[in-house]
Amino acid sequence: MTAFERDYTHLTVVDPTNRALLGYVSMPRLRQLLDTRRVRDADTVEQAMQRFNRQRGSVYTVITLDTPLEQLEDFFAGGADGRSPQDFAVVTDRSRKFVLGVATKEDLAEFVRRRPSVAGSRPP
Repeated sequence: MTAFERDYTHLTVVDPTNRALLGYVSMPRLRQLLDTRRVRDADTVEQAMQRFNRQRGSVYTVITLDTPLEQLEDFFAGGADGRSPQDFAVVTDRSRKFVLGVATKEDLAEFVRRRPSVAGSRPP
């Protein structure tokens, strides 16, 4: 309920014993699952979450607080390596031990929109 109230779009799910990132809950998808009664309020998070694809050989893109915005934008777009576009990024520390947050394409667009001009020009 807190995620709906605070307008979150994604919540990460981590293993309580070792903090390993297991998957995520997409709030729009959760709303749909609740509306169609495929899950109920009393069900566990595991029943509503989407697991991350952990196939052998798949490349995990590490997104940290130090990741350049251009690289984050490229990640959302799918990158030059032909990966599919992403709706959100899980932001971790460099060693991937802690989930620090989730960033969406909309978050990036809003940040860039509010960011002062780099050219140094001031609005009139």
